[in-house]
Amino acid sequence: MTTRRHTTKVEIPIPSSANGSASPSNKLDLPPPNNSPFLPTVLESLLIAIYPTTLLLGSVFSTLHPATRAATYNPISQSYDPADAPSYFAKKSNLFNVYFVKIGWIWITLAFFLFVFTHSSLGPPLRPALTKRRLQAVLRYACITAVWIAVTQWFFGPPIIDRGFRWTGGKCELIYDDSFAARAEKADMSDVEKAITHAACKTIGGQWKGGHDISGHVFLLILGSATLWLELLPAMLRMEGLREARRILTSDGLVRSAAFETDDNAGGNMKVPEETHIGVKVSLVVAGMSWWMLLMTAAYFHTWFEKFTGLLVAFSAIYAVYFLPRALPPWRQVVGMPGV
Repeated sequence: MTTRRHTTKVEIPIPSSANGSASPSNKLDLPPPNNSPFLPTVLESLLIAIYPTTLLLGSVFSTLHPATRAATYNPISQSYDPADAPSYFAKKSNLFNVYFVKIGWIWITLAFFLFVFTHSSLGPPLRPALTKRRLQAVLRYACITAVWIAVTQWFFGPPIIDRGFRWTGGKCELIYDDSFAARAEKADMSDVEKAITHAACKTIGGQWKGGHDISGHVFLLILGSATLWLELLPAMLRMEGLREARRILTSDGLVRSAAFETDDNAGGNMKVPEETHIGVKVSLVVAGMSWWMLLMTAAYFHTWFEKFTGLLVAFSAIYAVYFLPRALPPWRQVVGMPGV
């Protein structure tokens, strides 16, 4: 008895011949590629690995560095005593934390839109023309921003970070110090018990205690910088691992190279503009600063598990917007793919 073997086929564009005439067939059936459309390419995996590696290095540094080990860390405020902080970056009042991280999404937004409206891969530079690529880039930004809002700002009431803290047993408690009596007059205990957000707790002079606090800094810095990198790199670099090596599942069930859906595809080669406008420069600076502050956060703030959950939540959003569309054609029609 014989059995019939079924294989999925992948179509890869064949370039024109040297004399300019088209090849006998512009499509070639080959065995399916090794990587799944659900997974990043090898190069993308290496780039993404920078984030957990950074968190690991920062955490190991804080464990081994003598000055950090000797400093007084307050697990409630999640910071070191400013009087003996092991580094300038270990103080919450450092300028980079106050004017960059605390308003981080403003910087991410500025860099993103400068890039989108100045890079020719998305449309005519410095013109308000809303091309398909620009529209899809804006939709990707809207999705990522919606996640940022839900996790850190508002999710039909308290944000997910604050809800998670309460669900894991956390609560707001007044600080018993020299100013306790004065603050207690302004906030009765019912106010403390009803404080369901970190901001509300801080307003009445209390502090979060007892629950698991997802690292908002880690979440923000990874989500914002990864968004910039995943938008920038496919548009800037002639690297197969960031462009043609990406696999997509098309509506007919075939796994193909991402070059298959590129509008300016000529013989399978995805064109890469070589200009470096202000949008690219600003985005690189913001992404680089985000990485540095992620390293400082890993070294001086939060516990291992708090940093891990911040990483996990950020990666979940990045995967849903930048990787999942490759395997879901209807979702890809909405948000598209950078460089395609």
